[in-house]
Amino acid sequence: MFFTDAQLKKSLSSIQFVHPFFGISFLTCKINDLPVGRTIEFPIDHKEKEFLNTYYRPNQNSEWFFRVFRSQDKNKYWLRPDYPWKGLQAIRTQTFAAAFIHEKGTAIWGWQNDYVQVLKSKLSNNNRIPAFDLAVWLYRDFDWPSGTHLQNVLDTFLEKFKISEDELQNLFDISLPDDCETAAVFQSEKVSWNSIQMSLAIPQPQDVPPDEGGILTYLELTGVGSAKSLRFEPAERVNLITGDNGLGKTFLLECAWWALSGNWTSTPAYPRDDADKNEPKIVFEIVGESGRPERVVSHYKWESQEWVLPETRPPTPGLLLYARADGAFAIFDPAKIGSTSPASLVFTRENVWDGLQETVGGKTRYLSNGLIRDWVYWQSNPQSSPFETLKHVLCRLSPPGLDKGDLGVLEPGDPIRIPIESRPIPTIKHAYGQIPLVYASAGVRRIVALAYLIVWAWEEHKTQSQQIRRPPQRRMVIIIDEIEAHLHPQWQRKILPALLSVNEDLSGDLQAQFLIATHSPLVLASLEPWFNGDKDKIFHLDLIQDTLFTGKVMLKEPPFITYGTVDSWLRSDIFEMRHARSLEAEQAIEDAVNLQKEDDATHAQVQEVTQRLMKYLAQDDRFWPRWTYFAKQHGVNL
Repeated sequence: MFFTDAQLKKSLSSIQFVHPFFGISFLTCKINDLPVGRTIEFPIDHKEKEFLNTYYRPNQNSEWFFRVFRSQDKNKYWLRPDYPWKGLQAIRTQTFAAAFIHEKGTAIWGWQNDYVQVLKSKLSNNNRIPAFDLAVWLYRDFDWPSGTHLQNVLDTFLEKFKISEDELQNLFDISLPDDCETAAVFQSEKVSWNSIQMSLAIPQPQDVPPDEGGILTYLELTGVGSAKSLRFEPAERVNLITGDNGLGKTFLLECAWWALSGNWTSTPAYPRDDADKNEPKIVFEIVGESGRPERVVSHYKWESQEWVLPETRPPTPGLLLYARADGAFAIFDPAKIGSTSPASLVFTRENVWDGLQETVGGKTRYLSNGLIRDWVYWQSNPQSSPFETLKHVLCRLSPPGLDKGDLGVLEPGDPIRIPIESRPIPTIKHAYGQIPLVYASAGVRRIVALAYLIVWAWEEHKTQSQQIRRPPQRRMVIIIDEIEAHLHPQWQRKILPALLSVNEDLSGDLQAQFLIATHSPLVLASLEPWFNGDKDKIFHLDLIQDTLFTGKVMLKEPPFITYGTVDSWLRSDIFEMRHARSLEAEQAIEDAVNLQKEDDATHAQVQEVTQRLMKYLAQDDRFWPRWTYFAKQHGVNL
C-alpha cells in the first residue's frame, strides 16, 4: 500500500511551516548516531547531501532538492545542489549553534547535553513537529504491507531515526489522523512525483529544461481588461471566441499571445483604472507534450510599468502564429530561444510582403525576405524549396470552386513585372485572368499572407531545429482575430474546416491548437460537422447589466449546439438577434406582434403596420400567414 495523493498533499501542507533544520540536519544527525556530550569525526555537510539525495530529490533528472519546508518565500520550490554547504551550514553554525559541540573549521561534531531544550526553543511559535506528516513525506515511495495501521507508520519513523523519549516529549507532535480518515491514507498504487507536481502546480527545478510543445490551457486576468476578473480555459484544438464589439475578444487574444510567447505585439496591457495596487495579475498555464501543466502568476510592477514573470520558466510553447485583425502578424519560434535571432517577430502588413529587417551595431540583417521575394525564389526553385507545400496550403484555404460562383482554387501564376517595381511580382490565377498579388482583393491578400506565413514559419522552424540538433516541434498554436475579415460568405463557411487540416501539409505528426475570434455565424455553422466536445470549445463575452448605465463583462462557456441554419445561429444566445432580418423589418414585426395582443386595434393601425410589412418583408416570409388572418379580421386585405 502507498500513501494517497490527498494524504501527501495534506501532509506537505502540514509540515511546510517546520524549520528545515528539523527536517534535514536534525534527522541526518539522528540517523547517523551523533553522540551527546562528546564529539566524533562527522562530515555533516556530506551526510546531509546523502540524506537530501535519499529523501528530498523526487525528480531524479535534477540535482536540485525539493523545498518541503517553506515557512518563508512560499514561491520558491527548489534548493540548489550546494545547499548543504551554504544554506544548511549557516543554519547549523549560526541559528542552531548552541545545540552543537563544534570547533569552527573542523568536521568535529556532537550534541550538547542540553540540545533538546535548545531545539525546543527554536520551534516556530512553539508548534511541535508533526511526526506522522513528516513520515508520510519521507516514506512516500515505501510500499507498506497490507493491514498497516497509522501507528505502524509513526513507530517506523521514530525507530528509524532513533527518536529519544526526551525528543519525543519536547519536539514532536505524535497525533494521528482520526479513524474515519484512515481509509483516505492508503491506496494500492504509488503516487508519482509528476502527479504531485501537477496537482500542486509545482514548477520544474531550474536544471531541468522546460517541457516543450506547450499549448495554452488556462488564462486568468484580474484587474486588467474589460472584465474585472476573467478565466479562459481553452481546449486542445478549436476555441472560438464570440461577443459584441468592445468586450475584449482582441484583448484576450493579445494576452494569450503574451502568455505563450512572453512578448506583446504592440502596447502592453495596462491595469484598469479601478484596480487596487496589488490586484492586477495575469495567471496562465501551459501544458507541454508530457501533459504536466505549469501555472505562472505575473503581477504588474507599477514602478517600471511592466508585467513581471517569475524566474522559473513554464513549458516552451510550440510554434506560434498570430494573425491580427489589422493585417499584422506575429510569429514565435521556440527553436530560436537563446540564439542570436529573436524568437518573437512582429510583422506589419508591409513587413509581410516586403520583408523584415533589423539593425544591430550599425549592421542590417534580414529577419524575413517577405512574401514577394520568397514566393518568386521558391517558385523558381520548386525542387529545393517549400513551394509545393505553399501550393497545397493555398489550395486548402481557397474559396469554394467556380461552380459556387466564387474564385476557385488560389493557384500561383507566373511572376511578372509591373510599373514602378524592379522586382518580379507573384501572381494568382483567377477565372478571369492572372492577377499580380499586390492588386488582389483584400480577402485574397489576407489568406495568401496567412498561407505564406504558416509555411514560412514552419520552414524556418525546421531549419533552426536542424541547426541546433533538435527535432522540430510537434505542436503549433494559431491565433486568428476576426477570421472572417474580408471574406465572402461562401469563403467564411469553408475557412475554418480548411485550417483544421492545414497541419497535414506541413508534417504528419504536427498538432495545432486554434484560438479564434469571430463575429460570423457562418464560421460557427461551419464547425458543426467537425465539432468534438473533447477537443473543442466555444466562448462568449457578454455584457451583463447591473443597472441602466453600468454593467460587467463576463466570459461564458456555452454548450455547442447544432443550429443547422445560419439564421438560427443569428437568433442564438451567441448573436442575440431576435430576427434575422433588417432592423426595419424587425421593428415592423415587433409592432405587428404587439398590435395583435391589443383588444382594440383599429383599422388604421393595422393598415399602417401592413404597409410597413409589405415594404420590408419578402413575399414568402414565414410571418405572413400569422399576420394575414389578423389583418383580414380588421378589414385590411393584402
